[in-house]
Amino acid sequence: MGSRPVAHGVAGLYLASGVSFLRAEESVFEAMVTGWRAQQLGGRGLGEDYVTGTVRAVRQFHAHAGSWPWLWSAGLFDEWMLDLVSVRQLAPSTIRGYQLAVRQFCDYLTSEHYGWVAECEQRFGTHPVQVCHDWNTNRHLQDYDGRPGRRPLTRDELQALFDRADEEIQRRLKNGRKGALPAYRDAVLLRVAYAWGLRANEAVHLDVTDFYRNAHAPEFGDYGMLHVRYGKASRGGPPKRRSVATLRDWAVEAVEDYVKNVWPLMRPDGQRALWLSERGTRLRTRELSDRFAEYRDDLGLDPVLSPHALRHSYVTHLIEEGVDPVFVQRQVGHQHQSTTSIYTGISGDFANKMMRDALERLRPREEGSS
Repeated sequence: MGSRPVAHGVAGLYLASGVSFLRAEESVFEAMVTGWRAQQLGGRGLGEDYVTGTVRAVRQFHAHAGSWPWLWSAGLFDEWMLDLVSVRQLAPSTIRGYQLAVRQFCDYLTSEHYGWVAECEQRFGTHPVQVCHDWNTNRHLQDYDGRPGRRPLTRDELQALFDRADEEIQRRLKNGRKGALPAYRDAVLLRVAYAWGLRANEAVHLDVTDFYRNAHAPEFGDYGMLHVRYGKASRGGPPKRRSVATLRDWAVEAVEDYVKNVWPLMRPDGQRALWLSERGTRLRTRELSDRFAEYRDDLGLDPVLSPHALRHSYVTHLIEEGVDPVFVQRQVGHQHQSTTSIYTGISGDFANKMMRDALERLRPREEGSS
């Protein structure tokens, strides 16, 4: 009889040494997935939901390829990508997530620390390789990704959206209808999402205490800076925080008036959430999306537009107004590798100088407009 396989490295934690499995390929594959899942959850401290998603992506590639990880090739991966892009027509951000999952799984399998290469060579006479490379993945796609729902609004469209929100307040007051306070809340919320370049989730999670003074912009009083506590997380990590410098006078006026005159009427005792439902609970992204969609449809705007268009409008309009692109990137907290070196090269003094330059450029425009 031939010698029985001896489990190597970490692979031995998931495969019994000296055991020949009846369905060896399936047993080894499941052991690989189990080990990788444990490595992500334990060693890397990634979140359960994220890990479940990466495992699902790897299983989808396995099913499409019709072969085991030690037989995967770049060609099989390319065929899967072609199917995702041309047949299933998935969003670029989803495809990027699938690519990252397979890349990380292959990194795990080919690492010298886990023993899967030796395990596969002994059992199957071959071993896994990395099938994802810089030339067959798209790792640096920008947030826009060519999706029309994320295009910026024109200035006329933006003003029409704000006007429609204001009209809703007056309509409810005039007709004696309930809901004037929520309508006022939503009108200010839309302005805040645009004026500080926020994602929908960042906006709805604001607390009233997230605004604070900025010594370099005393004209904004208690609203010179905004602390964003629920920024977009890195994969598997906690939400990222950032501070956003205030640039728009009219936005500060809107928030001040709301906090002074409307928020106390909607706020239960002890609640710090800035945007509250009529039940006294924190507003959800779905409620923001629904109100945005209502006004968007009333105005006859493109039905694919979402609240994220406000964030893109913020970036586009600042660039058009001559604000330093590096400062804009810092404001919105982009974390792409292609811009990381630019961010880290900015000193605090330089950031404050760019902010002052931005304020000086914007103030004449806004003082001259009604």
